[in-house]
Amino acid sequence: MGHYRRMPILKHIARLLPALLLLAAAPTRAQTMQGDWPCKQVRVPEIALGGVWTGPSLDKERQAWRGDAAVADLIAHIAPRRTPLEEGERLIAEFAKGAGANRRERLTLLFAGLYERLNDERREVVVGLDRFGRRLKEMADKTRQETQGFFDLQNQKPPDPEAIKKAAETMQWRVRLFDEQRKMVTYVCESPALIEQRFGALARAVIAAMEQ
Repeated sequence: MGHYRRMPILKHIARLLPALLLLAAAPTRAQTMQGDWPCKQVRVPEIALGGVWTGPSLDKERQAWRGDAAVADLIAHIAPRRTPLEEGERLIAEFAKGAGANRRERLTLLFAGLYERLNDERREVVVGLDRFGRRLKEMADKTRQETQGFFDLQNQKPPDPEAIKKAAETMQWRVRLFDEQRKMVTYVCESPALIEQRFGALARAVIAAMEQ
């Protein structure tokens, strides 16, 4: 009993050891600047507007776009990722054709509203990733503590088979949970870039409609 499922557990811990040690290590200067950020990508809290928009300040439009019902409705439809980009681009072109004499002004409102909506969404995702990274660190700490406790029980003389069994079961559950969360990192860390890419594609469609 003193070797209760020892080898499967040790193999699992050995596989996760690099990730556990990485989260346990003293943070580098770059990591400290990024706080609990769990992603390899640099933490950028907002979409860089200057990379797409070269016109005058949009401060007024960013406040006013919600007052234009047609613009607000269009943004509500094309901003979510469930709407295919092709459909969004088509709807932008149709909106531009029907905008009349105020075409440029209304397209500017549309651009500003898309930025506001998608930038807010991206900001919320970044904050959520900070929380995720913090939980991952806490889970790594708890996993290391329970791993050490299991090893201490294994080496205890005389051994306590029942305590070893309970510790092994607890540690297996903890390691499995940590491993599942760790595997999610690559997937969830793509979200900010996907939002930014969507904004870029829609923004280019709006600008192209302005220039026609």
